[in-house]
Amino acid sequence: MQVLVRDNNVDQALRVLKKKMQREGIFREMKQRKSFEKPSERKNREKAEAIRRARKAARKQAQRDGLLPAPKPKARPERRPRPGAPAGAPSAAGAAEATTQR
Repeated sequence: MQVLVRDNNVDQALRVLKKKMQREGIFREMKQRKSFEKPSERKNREKAEAIRRARKAARKQAQRDGLLPAPKPKARPERRPRPGAPAGAPSAAGAAEATTQR
């Protein structure tokens, strides 16, 4: 896994690396490998994971078919402008507001 460090910003590169590792499931696998897992426990866990995946896929399909209501969108906090952005440039949220006010 590779992460680029831009402008000697190691903190941001570390955040990106952690996010990539989270998506890949490395943290979950490390936690599982911390102690021995009996083959029967492993089989039960994998079966439960498969059932969970199947239920999630069926729920998503039912939402697409209109049988279930769509989930409520999560409230997202407003984004602050980036430190390096020009002061007069509109932010993404500001640009969306400008188009809706017309």
